[in-house]
Amino acid sequence: MNNKIDNETKDRIQQWLGAEYDRDTVAKVQNLVDSNEETELIDAFYKELAFGTGGLRGIMGVGSNRINKYTIGKATQGLANYLKSQFPAQEIKVAVGYDCRNNSQQLGHLVADVFSANGIHVYLFKELRPTPMLSFAVRHFGCQGGVMLTASHNPKEYNGYKAYWKDGGQLVAPHDKNVIDEVNAIRSVNDIKFERDQTKITLVDEDFDKRYIEENKKLSIHPEAVSAQKDLKIIFSPIHGTGIIVPKVLSAWGFTNVQVVEEQMTPDGNFPTVVYPNPEEEEAMTMAKQKGQELDADLVMATDPDADRVGLAVKNHKGEMQLLNGNQIGSLLIYYVLSSKKAKHELRDNDFIVKTIVTSNLMADIGHSFGVKHYDTLTGFKFIGEVMTKLEGKENYLVGGEESYGFLVGDLVRDKDAVNACAFIAEMAAYFKTQGKTLFDVLLELYESYGFYQEKLISLTKKGKAGADEIKQMMANLRATPPQLLGGVNVKEIRDYSTAIAHILTDGTKTTMDLPKSDVLQFITVDGDVISARPSGTEPKIKFYCSVKEDLGSRDAYEHVLAKLEDKVKRIMADIVKD
Repeated sequence: MNNKIDNETKDRIQQWLGAEYDRDTVAKVQNLVDSNEETELIDAFYKELAFGTGGLRGIMGVGSNRINKYTIGKATQGLANYLKSQFPAQEIKVAVGYDCRNNSQQLGHLVADVFSANGIHVYLFKELRPTPMLSFAVRHFGCQGGVMLTASHNPKEYNGYKAYWKDGGQLVAPHDKNVIDEVNAIRSVNDIKFERDQTKITLVDEDFDKRYIEENKKLSIHPEAVSAQKDLKIIFSPIHGTGIIVPKVLSAWGFTNVQVVEEQMTPDGNFPTVVYPNPEEEEAMTMAKQKGQELDADLVMATDPDADRVGLAVKNHKGEMQLLNGNQIGSLLIYYVLSSKKAKHELRDNDFIVKTIVTSNLMADIGHSFGVKHYDTLTGFKFIGEVMTKLEGKENYLVGGEESYGFLVGDLVRDKDAVNACAFIAEMAAYFKTQGKTLFDVLLELYESYGFYQEKLISLTKKGKAGADEIKQMMANLRATPPQLLGGVNVKEIRDYSTAIAHILTDGTKTTMDLPKSDVLQFITVDGDVISARPSGTEPKIKFYCSVKEDLGSRDAYEHVLAKLEDKVKRIMADIVKD
């Protein structure tokens, strides 16, 4: 092997050429070696896959840093070992689900095999279902854990493994690190139990859908508005994913005029009609948005492959279908829930909302105006779920969201839920339509009341080991020489979440932040602009977030203020994003 490959990587490659791996795997690894595929060998073997903000996620293929039956088997054996150590006197139960991705069903059954072989009872979904339904199943069946096979919105070559704890939330500290320790303690494939015990497996069929739909429908705030606007014109696309359940849910809530994008209704892990199956991307929303424009729809919604994120387009002030970003969608949902509950005298002193640190402060402003407490968390909805679990029985969660198009109304699950969000977005649109308003009208009202917030996200993709090293160096450079000016505006505060220290530059004071440590940097300007930099926990990317704000005054000034804020964002991003 080439001398550019370090010894640790070489050792992993040799291990995968051993007799404990099946012939097909060995042949594929040997072919990479014989062909001297140096970059591929390094990327596939330079490390073990580790849990990030969304669990285990990577490109499918052979290797310790790839998604395959051995890395999935090893992760499951480690999780099984940990569950048995934590619940020694109980019958352990887990729920296992999978989405539309290539190999997801096979990997889901593999996970069920390993758990059952370890004496753990498995509730295995008979067919593909959304990620939030897996979270719901963990809670419904009283499981100690769960696993969802999905790579969320990643490209088609990816798959992944989301691990859940007994509260229905994704693994957080200390369980995430403890499971990794258990996984790393497995030195041989022979330590993984692959032989299925059929007596330990219960299939979850479509009857379970009814319970999930019924429980969500109980959360409805204004069913009378749905009745009044039942013919609200809704266009929906699951983008070839598990969101195919959404039309059924909308129908159960009372909506009778839901039209789908037929070309995208068949689950398909190759995602043939989009470049990238992510409703955050304008391209992925193109077909749905075009149909909405043609049919003069009230709403256009689309979900990602595992239906935990939702994209939205609404009629703007010009009558055109305009895409809203995650900050705008989340702000509208929070305003709808809080204003509705206040009008019905249902707000309580212990109510709260949650957002992440890179999500718009407009959400917090709305909460404060209604006297509702808000919590900030690290990026990743698992941290929102963690707050919900910690405060359960003490405080009352209402709604939460993150800028990456993940939202949850009510506490039925502990993960973002696009199925739940689609139902509430439709109900919200129906409610405001009874008042003669579109959702865009309401958004402008929020900007008039709280200030015009404009946000932008720039993601730089850096693949493989070289890319990971480059991202690490970019963060190191920002820490070594932090910007003093961004977009011509002085930086007032630097928050380094890796040290949990906030540094006020104007007077030199430093304070400790009450959040777990994470590789995130934030720069706050004297104007109140918030600029964040963080490596993604689930993709080979470094992400830069920018949020700026200015008084709108009146909706007539919308175009002028928008142009002004967009220019400011452009100048700020030019100063901090160095590709």
